[in-house]
Formats: sequence, C-alpha cells, structure tokens
Amino acid sequence: MKIAVTSKGKHLDSQVDPRFGRAAYILIVDTDSFDFEVVDNSENVNALKGAGIQTASMVSDKGAEVLLTGLCGPNAFKTLEVAGVKVANDVSGTVRDAVTVFNEGKSLFVDGANVEGQW
Repeated sequence: MKIAVTSKGKHLDSQVDPRFGRAAYILIVDTDSFDFEVVDNSENVNALKGAGIQTASMVSDKGAEVLLTGLCGPNAFKTLEVAGVKVANDVSGTVRDAVTVFNEGKSLFVDGANVEGQW
C-alpha cells in the first residue's frame, strides 16, 4: 500500500512535519518494502492560499491511500475525504516510526480536521 507522510526532510529518518499543506516534503512510502518517493512541496509552502487543497490533490494523484501528518485543515481534509484518502492526525516522530506504527495497526484515523481553516 502507498501512504503519504509529511516530512521535514528527504529521508525515512527525517522528522514528520506537523503541517500538511505547507510541509516541506511529502514522502510517498510503500508500506511493505519501505521504498519511497520524495515529493518537494516547496510550491505550496509559500502559497498565499489553497496550500492544503493543492497538497491534498497531489497526494491523491500519487496514489496514496492514507495520509499521516500532524495537522490537517478542513479544506484539505474534505479534499482528501472525497479522494478516498484516510487521514491520521497528530502523528510525530520520524517518518519511519510513523509508517511502522501504521503497519502495526496503531494509527488512529480521524473523521474531521484538527485545525481551523486559515480564511
């Protein structure tokens, strides 16, 4: 399965970025092999608005079925929900740790955003 994890760096041992739409990188990780693709999210980091929606669309386009992140706003959450991507918020530690917790079935999926919209 492919999952998306927000990351501060380009490696599995990088810390999870608590931001979703403005995360530095999104790592698309294969949960079986731990092979991953690094997606540079710099285009959305400085966006005036719509960063969450744009990042959510990209995650969906990459084929991720799950998102592991710290914070996810309402517009991004709705976009992910429509695309069929499950969201686990309040994720911390390294990307590798987050994927391991997911593989162990310990990730808690949410049914809504955990931060208010910016606008």
